[in-house]
Amino acid sequence: MRGAVLYGAGDVRFEERPDPKIVEPTDAIIKISATCVCGSDLWSYRGVNPISEPTPFGHEYCGIVEEVGGAVKTVRPGQFVIGSFFASDNTCPHCLAGYQSSCQHRVLMGAAQWNMLRVPLADGTLVATPEVPSDDLVASLLTLSDVMGTGWFAADAANVKAGKTVAVVGDGAVGLLAVLSARQMGSERIIAMSRHPARQKLAREFGATDIVVERGDQGVARIKDLTKGIGADAVLECVGTEESMWQAIHASRPGGTMAYVGVPHGVSLDGQALFFSHVRLHGGPAPVRRYLPELIDLVWKRKIDPGKVFDLKLPLDQVAEGYRAMHERRAIKTLLRP
Repeated sequence: MRGAVLYGAGDVRFEERPDPKIVEPTDAIIKISATCVCGSDLWSYRGVNPISEPTPFGHEYCGIVEEVGGAVKTVRPGQFVIGSFFASDNTCPHCLAGYQSSCQHRVLMGAAQWNMLRVPLADGTLVATPEVPSDDLVASLLTLSDVMGTGWFAADAANVKAGKTVAVVGDGAVGLLAVLSARQMGSERIIAMSRHPARQKLAREFGATDIVVERGDQGVARIKDLTKGIGADAVLECVGTEESMWQAIHASRPGGTMAYVGVPHGVSLDGQALFFSHVRLHGGPAPVRRYLPELIDLVWKRKIDPGKVFDLKLPLDQVAEGYRAMHERRAIKTLLRP
């Protein structure tokens, strides 16, 4: 098989390695139809998350089942499937409570920026589409593996619903799809925080009613101004820095909810300030598997088109350029096709 290997900061190579094999009877092997570069991959690409050895990369995937282990019952060769960035058994107490990304037997997926992928715990991880999709649906279906599922979790965790004012901190793919999720859940007032015209335009396409270009205290003040001094009922934090976390908390109204789905880096929260804010916090790695059936149905019926976040599409062997473009903010998100 062929795919992306990260050697160190700024050093992504396209290499050949042995094809994956069935290791456990609960495994499946899929032929990748599409994969992509995630914003969270950039932490390692930029050297913030150092790596000690060459590492196959990627955790977003969809494709055709090639082979299954003897214990796999729910998917079969020839089906088009989507899986989460965490493999899960979908039967443990945490999974049954809807938190498959905290499965007692979870496996963090890697090596998805390849043309073949071994998926452990296939029955609990993979969800098949009604049939093999037309090519124009593949990009949107791919987003369900992470960024759309993560944006949806942000809106769900913040209890977004009709009549509530929502603010979204972060204009990457997750933030933009959090806007789409909030709109789909019925919010009519959605404030997107973005400084980039192309991202602002897509945020409006997805349902944003207001754009705030200011950051930090100025951004909070602008949201308070837009909400008559009250703050947002729900704030979706989709970045993961200390500045963005505090911006989200301070933009929330007392009694509001701040959902955080950006992977935290260097974040330290002042307990006393949080105590007196009266803001609820809920977040973490999105339990994408919980939402896959519903989101597949929405994409399949063409009620949502989250694939619009892919503004750069490249063949898989140009994966290094895909990383560079996102690192330099020339692209929101890079789609890769083997």
